[in-house]
Amino acid sequence: MSSLRVPKIDGNIVTLNYATLQQKLEMLPWNNLPNVNWPEEYPDKPIVNFQIAHSGESIFLHYVVDEDFVKAQYVRPNEAVWEDSCVEFFVSFDERKHYYNLEFNVLGTGLIGYGTEVKSERQRLRASLIETVQTVTSVVHTGGKKTWGIVLIIPVSVFTESSIARLDGVKAHANFYKCGDGLPKPHFISWSKIDYPTPNFHLPAFFGDVIFE
Repeated sequence: MSSLRVPKIDGNIVTLNYATLQQKLEMLPWNNLPNVNWPEEYPDKPIVNFQIAHSGESIFLHYVVDEDFVKAQYVRPNEAVWEDSCVEFFVSFDERKHYYNLEFNVLGTGLIGYGTEVKSERQRLRASLIETVQTVTSVVHTGGKKTWGIVLIIPVSVFTESSIARLDGVKAHANFYKCGDGLPKPHFISWSKIDYPTPNFHLPAFFGDVIFE
């Protein structure tokens, strides 16, 4: 099972732009998404690296993606962003019984849900709450390859169903994903390996261990 420690950083931000945030996070370790969980049907593997930190009040999550195709169709909260070039962060604060799925496309459009892994027991958060997640993105096109990055600043107040005032010392379970169901080459890759016969990210049994320092 995968595991990582989330370092604590100063949460003050002078200017909310990609270059500033990239510099703020530059000393953090990089992690990657190594697992192509369904290689026979979906062998495509974009290069995806991420950094994660917290300030006590917020999670800072920075993804950088290299892929052949970039799709950005959805612009409203809770639309089908998983069909676009999309990165995702699923996290549970109660031993995998319930979890939040945070999904954001290359435009910074977000979808957030909460509940158990039973689909009928999940609900979407309201749009106004999703939009409290600040997003900054960048896209670079060189030599036929697209590189895009996104920084998510996720306030602890988003986790409305969990009694978390601050993240200091919190132990959680999580997984990190990249997908693109509507791309010419669909793919489903993850940080923590998923052992399941068909594509499905909603499997908290395969979440890794995460400790917020």
